[in-house]
Amino acid sequence: MGTKITPYTQSGQESKKEQVARMFDNIAHSYDFLNHFFSLGIDVLWRKKAMRLLKVHLGAKSDPRPLHLMDMATGTADFALEAMRSGIDNLNVTGVDISPGMLSIGRKKVERRGWSKCIKLIEGDSADLPFAANTFDGYTVAFGVRNFEKLEKGLNEMHRTLKPGGMGVILEFSKPTATPIKQIFHFYFHTLMPGVGKLVSKDSDAYSYLPESVEAFPEGDDFVKIMEKCGYKKCHMHRLTGGIASIYTGVK
Repeated sequence: MGTKITPYTQSGQESKKEQVARMFDNIAHSYDFLNHFFSLGIDVLWRKKAMRLLKVHLGAKSDPRPLHLMDMATGTADFALEAMRSGIDNLNVTGVDISPGMLSIGRKKVERRGWSKCIKLIEGDSADLPFAANTFDGYTVAFGVRNFEKLEKGLNEMHRTLKPGGMGVILEFSKPTATPIKQIFHFYFHTLMPGVGKLVSKDSDAYSYLPESVEAFPEGDDFVKIMEKCGYKKCHMHRLTGGIASIYTGVK
């Protein structure tokens, strides 16, 4: 399952969940800028591809009723907004996050785009979701599962809330293995990101934790096996941009 990495090493009795929530509250004001800066905007294309995979799956359904999507670790609601732009008919999105600061910014973005009736953002924990079983037609997570304090518990909870046949789509950073991408990625994540992140966000620990959490995450085939252990079927991994990121899909 990998080493347990937390944002703040000198945090007393705070759990990883509490530390992650505090970290994202601290960097919420600069998160969108830095997220797109560090990814050179490619994260937008990654989200679009992830939504295309979900749209193809949902398009196979003949049920004309409204579709309900959960965006876990929604942050500032980028994935929830991308879902609305994807062209899926009759879609409602519920975004869930543990950071009030990120949600506050997300709600303003949703309101500016006029989608307040279709997107609802709530505070919640992946390990204890406030939804009945078989609620959602699908769910998305972008760069969030590696921050779960209890990875398998979170995957099980999200699986529980899916309707039979519903799909989970998880977008997460990976560790490229090919030269020279591997070396560039390592420099970018472990030298450039902490330096720029500290300068802009004023939180020196946050942008050291983020690359460390990527290194510790059980990605690739290891993560696929964890998904299968949690009950997901038809699990697939889709490598992106030379292995910098991956999309994982699984069906209930």
